[in-house]
Amino acid sequence: MIKELISMENQFYILATSSLADDRTRVLKHNDTFAVFDRYGDIQPVGLGEQGLYQGGTRFISRLMLSLCDTRPLLLSSTVSEDNGVLLVDLMNPDVYLNGESLLSKGTLHIVRSKFLWQGVCYERIIMSNYDRKPVTVGFSLEFDADFADIFEVRGMKRQRRGRRQEPVVNAEQGTVILSYEGLDGVLRQTGLQFLPRPRSLSGSEAYFETWLQSKGMAEFVLAVSCQEATPSLPAYRGGRNGAYGASPLSPQGGDGRGYDQVFMEASRALEAAKREDCAIHTSSEQFNDWLERSSTDLHMMVTETPHGLYPYAGTPWFNTVFGRDGIITALEALWANPHIARGVLSYLAATQARRIIPEQEAEPGKIIHEVRGGEMAAVGEIPFGHYYGSVDATPLFVALAGAYYERTGDRLFIDAIWPNIELALKWIDNYGDLDRDGFIEYRQRSPKGLVNQGWKDSHDAVFHADGTLAVGPMALCEAQGYVYLAKRMAAELALVLGHKKRASELLYQANVLQQRFEHAFWSDELSTYILALDGRKQPCRVRTSNAGHLLFTGIASQEHAQRTAQTLMQEDSFSGWGIRTLSSAEVKYNPMSYHNGSIWPHDNALIAYGMGRYGLKEAALKVLNGLFDASIAMDLHRLPELFCGFPRRRGEGPTLYPIACSPQSWASASVFILLGACLGISIRGVKREVHFSHPVLPEALQEVQIRNLQVGSASVDLSVERYPEDVSINVTRRAGNVQVVVVK
Repeated sequence: MIKELISMENQFYILATSSLADDRTRVLKHNDTFAVFDRYGDIQPVGLGEQGLYQGGTRFISRLMLSLCDTRPLLLSSTVSEDNGVLLVDLMNPDVYLNGESLLSKGTLHIVRSKFLWQGVCYERIIMSNYDRKPVTVGFSLEFDADFADIFEVRGMKRQRRGRRQEPVVNAEQGTVILSYEGLDGVLRQTGLQFLPRPRSLSGSEAYFETWLQSKGMAEFVLAVSCQEATPSLPAYRGGRNGAYGASPLSPQGGDGRGYDQVFMEASRALEAAKREDCAIHTSSEQFNDWLERSSTDLHMMVTETPHGLYPYAGTPWFNTVFGRDGIITALEALWANPHIARGVLSYLAATQARRIIPEQEAEPGKIIHEVRGGEMAAVGEIPFGHYYGSVDATPLFVALAGAYYERTGDRLFIDAIWPNIELALKWIDNYGDLDRDGFIEYRQRSPKGLVNQGWKDSHDAVFHADGTLAVGPMALCEAQGYVYLAKRMAAELALVLGHKKRASELLYQANVLQQRFEHAFWSDELSTYILALDGRKQPCRVRTSNAGHLLFTGIASQEHAQRTAQTLMQEDSFSGWGIRTLSSAEVKYNPMSYHNGSIWPHDNALIAYGMGRYGLKEAALKVLNGLFDASIAMDLHRLPELFCGFPRRRGEGPTLYPIACSPQSWASASVFILLGACLGISIRGVKREVHFSHPVLPEALQEVQIRNLQVGSASVDLSVERYPEDVSINVTRRAGNVQVVVVK
């Protein structure tokens, strides 16, 4: 394996000594808690070492291994339920010998492990069944440990010193163990383990069980693992029946673990309630339905309850937290089908908007947050991401999302409430975003610990010139100008709604001037697309990238240049067959295995496809949709990851996985909704209570699409979309309330 040093200019690189692609890990998440298991349901320090149970940026379990008669069981199957609620693993025993004699023949025992997360606790049930003709006595163990590593340590960062591990507290009588770590931030982090029934022996690192199983008999065991943080205002975990801040995670009746079922039912009901208001989409293609269902359940799993509303965390394992840009783009992608996400994102970002200049956090008045991190390293300042504002695009995208949310819902009261935040964001764009007053928004690294590049491609080598030389800022990215254009047009619409006519005129004028200046400065006839950026000397970065496709999404491109840009993006050097590469294969820095310089990102493609549809380029949008749909078929669980490699599509082979991609990731999960919306040309006008379809098309794989419970204000509608050789028909199959459907062909 190749080990790469983390240099100062690339200090937040995720150290890759192995690959997630060959580990096929299983992920569960609920709010701030997530877990990464191997396919056996174990947690062990292999591969990237990312497996574990995490909460708030800290790993609370770093090892959890099931051994049967001192050997590892054999894997039969492993999957996550369709609703992402439960990890289900089927195992059986291998041949077990003692002193040359067979104790257990292979396949005598069937073992089922089921796990779920709920309110900071990981619950596991183990059911053992004996299929032998005679009774057997079975011994098995669960080995466990907690390293309390910060997520940035897991990613590869080295620390000069750490806090103090405390001795485990074992209560064999009650079947509990408490593992504790006092961090440099003064917080006592504790992992509480509770076993039911009580193990035969229990230590600070292992629980050992013995059970007698009659023929066709069954035994059940339950484990609850709690993640807790103790501060001066919150007592430490003590375990037992009245342990962690009140009741034990499991409340068995007669010691048989029925508390597991009670908690599971509570978690299931909450998930069902969360999905009740969803727009349901079903198609004539079962494979497309698999992609839709997994995307929908992944999105639900990633959405987290915060003090300011629901927010889609970016991705697991590396980005299980608030990211401003990621949340906004996820909300935009899902907006037509689920506007509730957008409201939560806007509420959170308005509440955390910067109000003063804090250089070490790259904060300036009006700026929208880039990243929020919990954990010890953020608390003591070893990383700057506790509240970090180093992105150039989150602020204009915040304004654009506010405008899109109002158009979708007509929720004037909410827009009125956040209008001061919108105005503050617009002032940041003009006063702080435009560093040299040339009319373009730029970024530069202000904190030595911050990000060098602050667009969505934030790798240290993502912005460069045609010869491969890294560009030196302040940097004006092409897509950032498009986001500003879209923000000002959207803000103008909102200003009119709120009665600020003069402000609306100002914003429209500014948007039009920006569009004219942008065309002159960023268009390249030679490349037949828009350049990537202007560097600090206003020299163009003449490289063909997917960034230019975002300009179609924003509407800043002229019709002629939009068409030429789309043609360039769909040529073989950019379109791999699976999707559009982040960088053309004709460029000197192209590498299909690079994070941002040749890979394929589903969200990137989705925004580009939406932009193509916006300019009437539906065939190109269909081609992007088909490529990603085909990719989803080849992916584990039909789940599109954060990104995959940009190698050309080869007959009979699937896409090549990227070794450390997050999976699931919110904006990858939400990509299917905006892709489908782009082809259907769907837009919803909440004030007028109208659903519009503009020149709808469907791929050959979809003969029919059913859209149920599409909410438009207090009304809702069910629609049937059918594909014919030369046309697409749209029929209303149910209507509740006042809602109209308009089709433009």
